[in-house]
Order: sequence, then structure tokens, then C-alpha cells
Amino acid sequence: MKITQAIMEALESLVANKTRAALTILGIVIGVAAVIAMLAVGQGAQNTITGSISGIGSNLLFVFSGNLQEEVRNVQPLKTSDADAIADPFQAPAVAAVAPILNANLEVSYAGEQTTVEINGVTPDYKAVRNYELLEGDFINEDQILGRASVALLGVEVADKLIGHRDGLVGETIRIEGQPFRIIGVLEPKGGSSFGSQDNVVLIPFSTAKTRLIRRSQDQVDVIYVQAVSAEDVDLAADQISQILRNRHRIMLGPDDFTVFTQQDFVATAQTITGVFTIFLGGVAGISLLVGGIGIMNIMLVSVTERTREIGLRKALGARKADILLQFLTESSLLSLLGGIFGIMLGWFLSFIVGQIAAANNTPINPAIGIEAILLATLFSTAVGLFFGIYPANRAANLEPVEALRHE
Repeated sequence: MKITQAIMEALESLVANKTRAALTILGIVIGVAAVIAMLAVGQGAQNTITGSISGIGSNLLFVFSGNLQEEVRNVQPLKTSDADAIADPFQAPAVAAVAPILNANLEVSYAGEQTTVEINGVTPDYKAVRNYELLEGDFINEDQILGRASVALLGVEVADKLIGHRDGLVGETIRIEGQPFRIIGVLEPKGGSSFGSQDNVVLIPFSTAKTRLIRRSQDQVDVIYVQAVSAEDVDLAADQISQILRNRHRIMLGPDDFTVFTQQDFVATAQTITGVFTIFLGGVAGISLLVGGIGIMNIMLVSVTERTREIGLRKALGARKADILLQFLTESSLLSLLGGIFGIMLGWFLSFIVGQIAAANNTPINPAIGIEAILLATLFSTAVGLFFGIYPANRAANLEPVEALRHE
């Protein structure tokens, strides 16, 4: 029997039992659609997270006090002098810029409205290190650092909450913990990141924060942001930073009392987490395909029973075992293939709906349907049809012609 003839006979059989075939295909459709939609959502979440981490800054390194992997006694805090040493081009030639910061969640008010936001005391280098741009106004400069000026830059989320708009704010006055600060600029929106919303912030001069709002002992800083000269020099910069801090903190043996993270570390961690999440979702959705495959086997067994006399007549007229096997395998494969095609379309539609719902709820997840997901779902659905069609097809092919013709 030629494959084209087998396909035509399989189509005739499916058309003759439209309702039963449609319900069988539905199981595969749901399974394939679930796999594609889940993988698309997982990939979209991964793209969003890694994109937001990359948007934090260019070639960025983060230096924290304390060791996140080992317990360390007598941890020395990071200081402004540590930041100055890292910024020394003779000690760390792979470092382009350094921005120490002080941060705290404080109350900000304007015209009777108030909210609690993250206040960051920053230096002028913070703008370049964190890739910040302004919607209006100017960034903090050295004169304002030296003069401990009462000036502030607003994130767009803070501007929306307190004032209700983002333009024409330069010259307005807000109060931080009751102290007046003149607005000198509004930051461009950057969205969320692993550190929370990057738009729900207020930036003030580092010196002002240290003396009036966020007091720390011994010139302590909370985090040091470091920008490497290039992406290729990030690892070299991390080694140079570690060596400088070991010397300054007099660490000869034992674990470091600080941690240096790179953007690649955060991206790799985020990709690992979202990868496991995606595999889990795909596995759960794959169960639907398994259930659909069992449905195919069930229907094919029913079909074999109903067509026992037909099979006996075919074999009596000279049909070989391979011909009967091909006929029923073609039917089961066709069921799963049609289910796969419709499932791909439904999966794309579900992904689109999820993206629209996420956008309506201000959740920046854009489901991404890759060709790999489509090929995986299609091949898997076809394999399910073949696998679960083998037993019914083999049972039909092994029927004895005489016994089959006697079947009522």
C-alpha cells in the first residue's frame, strides 16, 4: 500500500466519524496549545528579567558588604575610601567609573500627598554607571556635592504618585522626611529589575544624604557600583576589585568579607530560575499531550473492534500485515498531526491573550513563541500519535482473516 493511498483512506475514515475524530483531536490540541503557551510565557518572563537586569547599567559590577556564600566574622563595612581606591586607574585599570551610594526607604511628600520611596545618595558618576537619562532638567553635579545642596531627581513613578505628571517639575519643592528639596530633574523610566522598581526612586547628592538623611558611621556606604572599561574586561575588573578590597581589609587567608557580583552573574541566575520554571510548566502541559495520546489509543482500539470484518476482508483479498499496520498508524498519526497544527494556532492565540492581560496589568511580560517550541510540540504530538497507535495497529494487523470475517 502506498503512503498516499493510506492517507486518503485515513481521511475517509476520519470524515466518516467526524464527532469522534474531532473529540480525539481536541485532546491533542489542548496539549500542544498548553505546551506552546507555557513555553512562550516562560521565555517571555526570562527575556523580561534578563532585559531589565541589562538595563540597570553597562558592564556593571556590584560590590556588597559581607559574604553571601560563607559565614564571615568581623565583617568590615564598605567605605568611601574603598570606592576611591577602586576608582584609582593605577590599582584598577579595568575600571571605568565608580559610584558609591547610600540608600534608605524614607517618606516623601508634596502638596499633602505622601509616599515611601527609595532614597539614593549618589555622586555625578552614578548617571553614567547606571545608564540613566533625563526627561528634563540636569543631573547632580560636583558643586552640589561640595555644597551639600538640597536638590533631588525624581523617578517617574514617584512623580506620578505625588504630583500626577512628569513634565514641568523642575523648580518645584518636595519634602523628604520633612526637609525641603528642590527638584532639578526627572529620570527617564527604566522599569523593574531584580532590585525592585527603578522608577520608584529619588536621587539626592551623596554628601547631603550622608549628613542629613542617611547617616552611616565611619564613612560607610551601602553599595558600590562599578563600571568596567568594556564587556570583555568585566571579569578582570572583578579580580582587581577583589584584590584591592582584600588588601584594604587585610584579608590574607579565609573568605572575603565582601561580595562582587557582575551583571552576568545576575543574568545567569535569572536564566537558571526561569529555565527551571519553564521546564516545569512545559512538563505540566506535556501531561495534557500524554492524556491526548491515551485518547488516540482508546479511539483506535474502538476503531479496530468496529472494523474487524473490514480488516478480515482486506486480508482475505491479499492485504499484507504491513498494509494493515500502515493504515492504522497513518490514521493515528493524522489525528495527532491535525491536533498539533490546530494546537499551534491555539497556543499562539493563548500567548497573545496572556501578553495583553499582562500589558493591561502593567506587567512587562511579552510571551515569545520560538521556532524550537513549535517544532518540539509538533514532533512530540506526532510521536504521541505513532507511539499510542502502534498497539491498536499491531492488534489489527495480527487478526486472522477467518476469525475476523466471523466477527459480528
